[in-house]
Amino acid sequence: MLELRDVAKSFGGNRVLNGISLTVERGEMVCLIGASGSGKSTLLRCINLLEPIDDGAVFLDGQDISEPGLNPDPVRRRIGMVFQSYNLFPHMTAEENVMLAPRRVHGKTREALRPQVTELFTRFGLADRMQHYPDQLSGGQQQRVAIVRALAMRPEIMLFDEITSALDPELVGEVLDVLRQLRSEGMTMVLATHEMKFAAELADKICFLDAGRIAEQGPPSQIFEAPQKARTRAFLSRVL
Repeated sequence: MLELRDVAKSFGGNRVLNGISLTVERGEMVCLIGASGSGKSTLLRCINLLEPIDDGAVFLDGQDISEPGLNPDPVRRRIGMVFQSYNLFPHMTAEENVMLAPRRVHGKTREALRPQVTELFTRFGLADRMQHYPDQLSGGQQQRVAIVRALAMRPEIMLFDEITSALDPELVGEVLDVLRQLRSEGMTMVLATHEMKFAAELADKICFLDAGRIAEQGPPSQIFEAPQKARTRAFLSRVL
């Protein structure tokens, strides 16, 4: 469904991605692990066309979506992204935050959207929080609203960039439960995460990034139990 071929990206003289090649099959969960600065967030932003790549190509269902001059908006409607920070508008209720993009992009009315949006809030345990403002919600609830907001656009792929790293430890579980539910429903997902136990439990593929490259990739059993590369072993010895 998604393929990256030799993707490279630099900021000034800093080479952040250095020849990344990766395939993501439909329905797979792929977890990106690695130290801060290894390129995980930049890779996700390049997939979603928030950052133009310098070299290589990104394919979605066989179409080169990284081609210069391509309108990124249709692609972004197919690829949802949730960031570390919730980015909810503070003057809007949770429901209004979720409805904003479908109303503006698809031209739908609140009345037309309400059944779908209500169903999403209900699925993720937020039915009683729809009329709350962000400052009336916990961090975990705000992050779940951010996920619902992305899902309201009916994406085919979801990207998650360290979505639990800003949360208190006791709130992490409720956000990971949302990802577990999406996994059970067959959503295609690419996650940058420090939640190693979660990645080992649910991922189809683990990619260890180091200095802008995929130093090692494979199923969780290989990466966590029998890593082949010294750099992978050194990283895991620090975080496990």
